[in-house]
Amino acid sequence: MTNQKELASYIMDQLAELGQVRNIPMMGGYVFYYKEKVFGGIYESGFMVKDTKAGRAYMPDSEAAAPYKGARPMLSVTILDDRKKLQEMVVDMEQELPAPKPKKQKKKAGEDTVV
Repeated sequence: MTNQKELASYIMDQLAELGQVRNIPMMGGYVFYYKEKVFGGIYESGFMVKDTKAGRAYMPDSEAAAPYKGARPMLSVTILDDRKKLQEMVVDMEQELPAPKPKKQKKKAGEDTVV
């Protein structure tokens, strides 16, 4: 993989059979979602996933490290080329991930704020 866009495309291809996987470009990388839960992203050091029990079970050789200053440690993905194992890991991780935060409703034009 020569750039992040190609890597994102490759990861999406590897996970395509799962459905409900999407990514969005963010802060010079990509954030990946499964069933609307963030599970990983592409950073300067490559594709990383949240540090979960499932992630550690599927990738015992992966060392947790912060993808950028101030971030929580994540696991570098070492099974990227193993489509089946990668898909199984993402499915198992989803059970451990927190539910997405509810989106705030936007104020309609003309509404006043009650104090």
